This record gives sequence, structure tokens and C-alpha cells, in this order.
Amino acid sequence: MSIKSTLALPFAKVIRKQVYKWANNPVETQEKVFQYLIKNAKNTAFGKDHNFEKIKNYEDFKKLVPVNDYEGIRAYVDRIVEGESDVLWKGRPLYYAKTSGTTSGAKYIPITKESMPTHVKAARNALLFYITETGDASFVDGKMMFLQGSPILKDLKGVKLGRLSGIAAHYVPGYLQKNRLPSWETNCIEDWETKVDAVVEETVKEDMSVISGIPSWVQMYFEKLQEKTGKTVSELFPKFNFFVYGGVNFEPYKHKFESLIGKKIDYVELYPASEGFIAYQDSQTEKGMLLQLNSGIFYEFIPADKFYEENPPRLSIGEVKLGVNYVIILNTTAGLWGYNIGDTVEFTTLAPYRIKVTGRIKHFISAFGEHVIAKEVEKALNDAMVGTNVTVSEFTVAPQVTPESGLPYHEWFIEFVEEPENLEAFAAKIDKSMQEQNIYYLDLITGSVLRPLVITKVKKGGFHEYMKSIGKFGGQNKIPQLSDNRKIADVLQNFKA
Repeated sequence: MSIKSTLALPFAKVIRKQVYKWANNPVETQEKVFQYLIKNAKNTAFGKDHNFEKIKNYEDFKKLVPVNDYEGIRAYVDRIVEGESDVLWKGRPLYYAKTSGTTSGAKYIPITKESMPTHVKAARNALLFYITETGDASFVDGKMMFLQGSPILKDLKGVKLGRLSGIAAHYVPGYLQKNRLPSWETNCIEDWETKVDAVVEETVKEDMSVISGIPSWVQMYFEKLQEKTGKTVSELFPKFNFFVYGGVNFEPYKHKFESLIGKKIDYVELYPASEGFIAYQDSQTEKGMLLQLNSGIFYEFIPADKFYEENPPRLSIGEVKLGVNYVIILNTTAGLWGYNIGDTVEFTTLAPYRIKVTGRIKHFISAFGEHVIAKEVEKALNDAMVGTNVTVSEFTVAPQVTPESGLPYHEWFIEFVEEPENLEAFAAKIDKSMQEQNIYYLDLITGSVLRPLVITKVKKGGFHEYMKSIGKFGGQNKIPQLSDNRKIADVLQNFKA
């Protein structure tokens, strides 16, 4: 073992102790973050407009600061982009993380000198926790691959602009630079298919120890490796023992991943967003990810079933409960206030506070009052796959409100890697799980308002072709796994098997 890997374990234990110190004092930790945010933003344009000088506690804050989305702060962001200082946060940002919004077009999320280190530290700590738990730091001596967006940044009136993963590429610690793949040149390739082909060429003869990225795109990389060599990933990379991912629920991909890898491995889940690094998996045995309460983010939670009420309840960390689906709201050192990032979460433990992402508040199906959420469709698909050889590459669900004949139904577009022997029986198993999970869906089926779901097979590679057709192929882009309209479904009709 190298000096680097030898020192990693004691360092990891120190960090773990520090993290659990604040994690075990959650309410006090969040109060300190809250007071810090208000104090440092009271002289900003937003702070003055919302009377921050009058805010003494969270109750005051809720009265003065509304829940916003990007449109709610767009006017402030536009002022920052034009060069104004002290608008949402003191000074000017270090970066803008560019994201694509479904209603807002391109969004420019500020990242400041106070918020950027929290992204870096959380990503590092996720690896350190894995080292502490397993007692194995040998992977730091191996090659590590981060499949991410281009690190090329543009200049926007004195502030660097790029994708979050591209910005993060500039912060890989020096002691990992020699081990890092792909090369800078390959990472800068914009076309995703060309980039993945180049990554395959660079890595195929290396012994990778850590691989990280969004599962759907890493799966594409694994498939290309197998096509080129005829070998499993573990045959090519014997030291590869854990995969780091974020952005989607991994369960639908797990069976396919393990068949491509050729063995069971560990997984470390991250919850990074352009707006802040929210959580990471701190344990291989506990469910959920450790909520980052000490990272310059003050969290609020709104019960998802009450979100669209006129005055929905806004809860702080000490008020949340297990088993409730919450919309997560952020207040950050990047100057986001009452900010709804659109995700819904559920707490898996309260000591410490761990969460799992359950979906998007705008990604649901309730065309008939069924209130179906992502967690339910993901579980239903997994339930149907148990005990079978069926593997799924990608899927999405949409309502069919006006069928040519018969009752309306939910249409499941599924791209299979290994198809079920009996598609109708497989659909019935999914539908059974949906009825068991969702009482509204059950009532609609038994009341003959809906008929059981229908599966439409998507041809192999069809979802990739769909993403290309809408200009969102590769990088951090991902398919919503359900929607309340036919916008995606109608285009997918062109890619049926």
C-alpha cells in the first residue's frame, strides 16, 4: 500500500467523527446555519427587499420570505448576470451552474466562494465514509473514472459558466489527479457518443478501481466495453469494487449493472444538485443518505400532498416525520431563498437524519386523481422483476386518457434488455404492486374508471434515440420516469419495438 492509502484510513476516521458530531445535534446545527445565512445576507438586495433585519427566528422568516422557484428569483439572477454585486448573496458568484429547466429555459444557478467548498467536501466525505466502514483504502491507489460533462467553462461578464459536473472537474484534489480518467482532452469532448467511445479507448487497458456517473450513461459505457472486448467489467477491471452514482433511483438499473459487471459490488449514492450538495450515503447497511445539515444550507420541508394548497405548512428539520413525502426547500450560501428545486424526499431515519429521493413534485400522474409518484412505479417494476431474468434499460410512464377503445389506462414505455416470456403476465405483476401501494389507483381499477396498465415496448436504443431527438443526449440529462401528460409518450411512439 502507498503512503496515500495508508494515511487515508486514519484521516477518514477523523472526518467521520467530525461529521457525526453535528449530525447528532441536528436542530442546533441547523439553527446556526440559519443565523449565519440571515446575518450574511441582510445587506443584499434580496435581504433588504424581504426585511432580513427583522428576522430573529424561522417563524419570522416564513412570514417574510415566500417559497420560490427559479422564476421567482429570475429578476435577481438577471441583475447578478449583468454585473451587480450583493444581490442574492454578498459579492458576486464564482460560477454559474447552467441547467435546463422545463419551463424556465436555461437557468443560471449561482455558486459562491462559500458554497463551492461544500460541494467538494461532501463528495470527498462520501468516499471517506466508505473507507471507514470497509477498512479498505486501496482504491485510492487505483485508477478512478468520473463520467461527467465537459469541464470547459465560458465567461459570462466575469463569472465562469458551465455544467455542475464540469465545474467540479476543476476541484479534483491534486493527490488524485494522476489516478484520474478520462484525460482532460477526452473530458472536453462535447458529443456524448464520441466521448464515450474515447473513454472506452482510454480505459479498456487500465485497472479501474472506482467508477462514477449517472447510471444510464455509465451503463452505456459498460455496454461499449463489453462490445469491444467480449468480457465483463470485472474481468477487465478486477479491482473495481464500488460504483458512485447520483441523480436517479438505481434499483431499476441494478440487475443489468450486475450482469455487465459480472459480480456484486458496493454502491455509494450521492445527492448533488447545482443548488447545493444535499446528501450522501454514509453507510452500506443503513437505508438512505445523510442529510448535510452543516453545509451552508438551511432546509425546509413541505408535505407533498399539501404543496399546492394556498398556505402549505413549512417545516424545519425538528418537525419532520418518517414515512411522509416532502418537497425539499433550500436556503443557501449561494443566495437561494425559499427555493424549491422540485425534488421530493422521504426520511429513512431521524437519528441521524437520512433521506431518499422519491421523485419530482412535477413528475407524477394524477390524470384521474390517483396521485402516483416515482417511488411507486419504481417499486412496482422491481417487484415484477424479482425472481425473473427480466432486465430493463429504461422506462417511463404516462396516462392514456383518450384510448381508441376501452377504458383509459397508464401506459408504460419499457426498453427491455431481457424481455419477459409473457408480457401480459409481467404487466399484471406490475399492476398488482401498484394497486397494493396506491389506494387511489386501486379504487380506480376496481371502480372501472381505469383498466390495468399497458406496456409498450421501446426498441433497443430507443430511449437514447429519443434523447438525441430532443437535444438532451448524455451528460446529466435523464428521462423522467413518469409524467402527467403525453408530451414524452407521444414522441416515444416513434421508437416502439
